Amino acid sequence: MKKIFSFCVLGVFLFGSIASLTYAQKATDILEKMIEAQGGRKLLGSIKDTTMVGSMEIAMAGMSASLTMYHKEPNKIRMDFDMMGTVITMAFDGELAWWINPQTGATEEMPEDQAEMIVRQAWGNDILLNPDKHGVTYELKGKETLEGKEYYVIEQSFPDGWKMTSYIDGQTYLPYKTAFKQISMGVEVEAESYLSDWKKVDGVMTAHTIKSFASGEEVMTMTFTEIKFNTGIEDSLFKMD
Repeated sequence: MKKIFSFCVLGVFLFGSIASLTYAQKATDILEKMIEAQGGRKLLGSIKDTTMVGSMEIAMAGMSASLTMYHKEPNKIRMDFDMMGTVITMAFDGELAWWINPQTGATEEMPEDQAEMIVRQAWGNDILLNPDKHGVTYELKGKETLEGKEYYVIEQSFPDGWKMTSYIDGQTYLPYKTAFKQISMGVEVEAESYLSDWKKVDGVMTAHTIKSFASGEEVMTMTFTEIKFNTGIEDSLFKMD
């Protein structure tokens, strides 16, 4: 169960800036179109916090859970799972990653490999709209056809060397897929997430379904039924009790 929950924070959001001089202008154009497709710079920049409510189907265990995800700019996140009456929390308060251990029920600091994933998951719109502040770079790798549709392939690199590849729909300019390698439980895992069911919420285009895979096996599907912005979430929600 511990390994299953380590995948709850697989890549969902797309962040970064431009690295390659050869593709810089093209990559910039694609990213600006992606920002515009999701609502535009002004609207995305006005979002201070997000609450997402839904459910999660865990394919690896044949189980389901309710899910509430809280995010506060620029880098706080909390996810609460209720699985058959057992509540599990994973969070990052901007400095410390912690969780309610699903095996022991104890509240404790998160293991290092899982902490790395949730820290990256915590970054929100600020790292997309103001990338130079964070030292994250993009490189356009070209185009790829998946299931008959053409996607721009962009590699995102973090200052610590971690990379994620994103596939941007060539027609809608919305993210379709993210792929990256991650160490989990001491094993390198090739992870993929697919974003779908895009709907407009208060003017912001948001993916309502996210399906994740690890090493080619389906891990989980998250489906969101309610998304709210700027509800005034307090910093204390993200702190470890």
